[in-house]
Amino acid sequence: QVQLVESGGGLVQTGGSLRLSCAASQRTFLSYTMGWFRQTPGKEREFVAAIDWSGASTHYADSVKGRFTISRDNAKNTVYLQMNTLKPEDTAVYYCAARSGSVQVVVTTGYYYWGQGTQVTVSS
Repeated sequence: QVQLVESGGGLVQTGGSLRLSCAASQRTFLSYTMGWFRQTPGKEREFVAAIDWSGASTHYADSVKGRFTISRDNAKNTVYLQMNTLKPEDTAVYYCAARSGSVQVVVTTGYYYWGQGTQVTVSS
């Protein structure tokens, strides 16, 4: 069982930046592909970005490509999501998740473990 705890959410103006962090409870974090998803009320949780265990392979949703960057520090059991040029439509609860295997999996059912989420609000 891997426990994930997100942090770094908050309120930011359009065009601003935030960095989200997700800390994992186990050293086995090293073996997992990590992903970020987001969800707004009344909508399904959607894929944002993923990174493989080594950090060499990443995958992004088209809506965030060029603005968001996912990275990880395996020594700290932590994955990050740097979000730049934020837009009001980026407002959501952001969740990190863990799975084994490809970064190309973008469905929630492909991830085994989930954090509790952190709210990001972008004001216009």
